[in-house]
Parts: sequence; structure tokens; C-alpha cells
Amino acid sequence: MEEILIQDVWMVVQVVLIDLALGGDNSIVIGMAAKNLSPQLQKKAILYGTAGAIILRFLMALLVVWLLQIPYLKTAGGILLVLIGIKLIGNQDQKENLSVKSKDTLMGAVETIVVADALMSLDNVLGIVGATGGHMGLLAFGMLISVPIIIFGSTMVIKIMTRFPSLIYIGGAVLGWAAGGMLATDASLPLAEGNGTIIKICLTVLTLAGGVAWKRRHK
Repeated sequence: MEEILIQDVWMVVQVVLIDLALGGDNSIVIGMAAKNLSPQLQKKAILYGTAGAIILRFLMALLVVWLLQIPYLKTAGGILLVLIGIKLIGNQDQKENLSVKSKDTLMGAVETIVVADALMSLDNVLGIVGATGGHMGLLAFGMLISVPIIIFGSTMVIKIMTRFPSLIYIGGAVLGWAAGGMLATDASLPLAEGNGTIIKICLTVLTLAGGVAWKRRHK
């Protein structure tokens, strides 16, 4: 019972770490979408947008869990997670050019927040599905913790990431570990049976090494 509890806590921690590592741009988009509103409407837009983002992410996660039942799609998802982790580490010093139009109405801002968050959260969703093994309860709980932190504490999150850049490496390592978990549980991959821990370690190392190599090359 205690071992199961520790595993559940570890899964939730992974969800939070992945969302924090990949969610910086999402918080910037939310601020840009609501900046033309009055302070009172800004609070409402962020609140409603956050609720919509959580619901839509959960629906996207349900769809991903269903799609991962297709043979070899877990393996493909695992490989994609490794690439996402490598890019996360390799691009941490480069700012993406984000262009989001500010809205003058509450509903317009909420719509922009929800749609932009959905488009930018595909990597987050895939990562947390891999980290939780498709456990919808833990997945939802992790989202309820991490998404509000990203949205309401975006300034703090960005400052922490800037002050402690090693957290990006931890996020990349978690993505690599989650990728290994996806490969290890792909029933269509015979080599994965009984080699779960080895696969997770190998993909974690590959993600970190690939990210460092990408970063050095771009420098």
C-alpha cells in the first residue's frame, strides 16, 4: 500500500515538473491575451480561461490515452517525448517569437486563452500521459495543481527557471523517463518486456545528452 502511494506521489510530481518546464510560454500568451482588459475583467478572463484550459487539456489527454491503444503508437509517442525533451534543454536560452492578439472583450480574451493554451499544450499533454501511464485520476490531479501555478504564478515560475536553470534539465530527464515508460508498456514491442527500467534509464540519458549536444551546437 505504501509503495503504491509513493508511486502515485511520484507520478503527480512528474506531471507538475513537466507542466512547469513546458508551460512558460503558455503563461506569457495568457498575459498577452488579457492585457487590454480592465483589471477586474483581466481577473475574470484569467479565471475562466484557466478553467477552460484545464477542461480542454483533460479532454485532449483522454483522446491521447485512447489513441495510444493503437499498436506501436506508444513507441512513436515515446520517441516524440525524447525529441521534446531534447528541444526543451537545447532551446532554453532562446526565446520563441510569440504573437497573440490582445482582446478588448472578456469572451474574446477567454477564447484566445483557451485556444492558444490548447495549441501550445500538445507536448505537455503527451508528457503527462506518459508520466502517469494514462491514469486519469492522477493526471487530472496533477493538472489541477500545475496549471493554476503556471497561469497565476507565471512571473514566479519564470524567475525560478531563470535562477535555477538546472530545473530545465530535470524537466528534460522526466520527459525521457516518461518516454521510457511508454516504450516499456507498448505491448507491440516484444523487447520491452522485463526491460522497463533499462529502457527508462537509456532514454533519460539520451534525452539529456541530446539536449546538451543541441545547446552546445547552437551556441
